[in-house]
Amino acid sequence: MLCFFAMGFVDLVGIASNYVKADLDLSDAEANIFPSLVFFWFLIFSVPTGILMNRIGRKKTVLLSLAVTFASLLIPVFGDSYGVMLCSFSLLGIGNALMQTSLNPLLSNIISGDRLASTLTFGQFVKAIASFLAPYLAMWGSLQAIPTFGLGWRVLFPIYMIVAVFAILLLASTPIEEEQADQASGFADCLRLLGKPFVLLSFLGIMCHVGIDVGTNTTAPKILMERLGIGLSEAGFATSLYFIFRTAGCLSGAFILRSVRARSFFLISVVCMLLAMAGLFAFRSQTLIYVCIALIGFGNSNVFSIIFSQALFAQPDKKNEVSGLMIMGLFGGTVFPLLMGFASDAVGQDGAVAVMTAGVIYLLFYTLKIKH
Repeated sequence: MLCFFAMGFVDLVGIASNYVKADLDLSDAEANIFPSLVFFWFLIFSVPTGILMNRIGRKKTVLLSLAVTFASLLIPVFGDSYGVMLCSFSLLGIGNALMQTSLNPLLSNIISGDRLASTLTFGQFVKAIASFLAPYLAMWGSLQAIPTFGLGWRVLFPIYMIVAVFAILLLASTPIEEEQADQASGFADCLRLLGKPFVLLSFLGIMCHVGIDVGTNTTAPKILMERLGIGLSEAGFATSLYFIFRTAGCLSGAFILRSVRARSFFLISVVCMLLAMAGLFAFRSQTLIYVCIALIGFGNSNVFSIIFSQALFAQPDKKNEVSGLMIMGLFGGTVFPLLMGFASDAVGQDGAVAVMTAGVIYLLFYTLKIKH
């Protein structure tokens, strides 16, 4: 679970991109390159990580991911230029691609059967704690209420770096009996699994989930700034609000999924997001916008766990490969922010909301394909 907390470090990119945009006077499209860059590496590294797990094991792969994450958090301590932040976010994305691909199957060595979805959801709850703390740490650092060694909002990087060190030491000292590795497979064998209709639909579902997640994380403060004319420090609360409700949704989902069919709960989650998207188009009131952001956070909280577990159930003999493909779907975190950046530059933040709405509509379609 501490590793799941470290997995949440990737979500700092949303609020961080807003601060970098302000510091370097970037456009929306330029600033959205940062979250897009982070999630681009999921496309490149996820499937090779699934293959790597077959060779060195899941635990060693998670430890490698934590080491890369540590390096990514160390770099911003030395500066905040455009090049430095690009390098940091690239390593953060690579480390997270390794971690998300290997940590979920590692958990399946401890928890199996119907309890896997609820336990994955609890892991997402722990991950979300790191996610919603990031805006507060950045805001605290920017206000410099106490000395932050001249780092300002970047103080969140060394704080999370220390946690990463603890995660490395504790996981390394924890004995975990891993099941026998999947039969050795190559890149083409993994990609061939996309020929299975349900695996492909799940892959696209993960793309939409993370696109909505990163999109809301990045765009929520911009909506408030555009419509209400408030500053970034105040608007940054919208990102925390999203993760607060996503955290609450993960915690409640961990228990609800033990007694409610995944398909029914998935439908409720998607309907929450659909109502919220309609509200973001219509409302100009700060309170109602907050309600919509909260609904998206709650609705999107259990989507990943349900899709991921459904995909593993569909191909139980190919867990490492399926995990690699599903995490490659986090590439949606690259596609959506880029499209949203161009759309918002063209027609304002309503354009960004329209891109996210398309993802929600796809998830509504995916609900019909869930079997359990």
